[in-house]
Amino acid sequence: MAFNARATMAVLVLPLVLLALVPLSANAGVKSGHTETGIASFYHDRFQGRKTASGQRFNQNDYSAAHKTLAFGTKVRVTRPDTGKSVVVTINDRGPFKAGRIIDLSRQAARDLGMIDQGLVRVKVEVIRLPRQGI
Repeated sequence: MAFNARATMAVLVLPLVLLALVPLSANAGVKSGHTETGIASFYHDRFQGRKTASGQRFNQNDYSAAHKTLAFGTKVRVTRPDTGKSVVVTINDRGPFKAGRIIDLSRQAARDLGMIDQGLVRVKVEVIRLPRQGI
């Protein structure tokens, strides 16, 4: 029986390629109570009315936010440790895409946190409710 290098490579590599093509679901392994800390920013006014990654229209007066990995519909409590102020927002967009930032808030959420003048503040983000999964 002759050794076929291409066939052997296909048998060894194909499962890895297929695994890489399967997208990891958002919130994989994330549970209610999951927390992270880092820097929060808020959306510029020019995004008012534009579509978010979830397909919703951005409204700066809603309590919404962008996060890089949490599933759309996830509810999180964002708290400023320095003031104790907190707000609950729904993830409906992707971002922020600036290094070191973990969440991008709507203007209303930023206003409630008292961060409009600073622009960037340190926050704790806690998952309080995961989105309901379709059946």
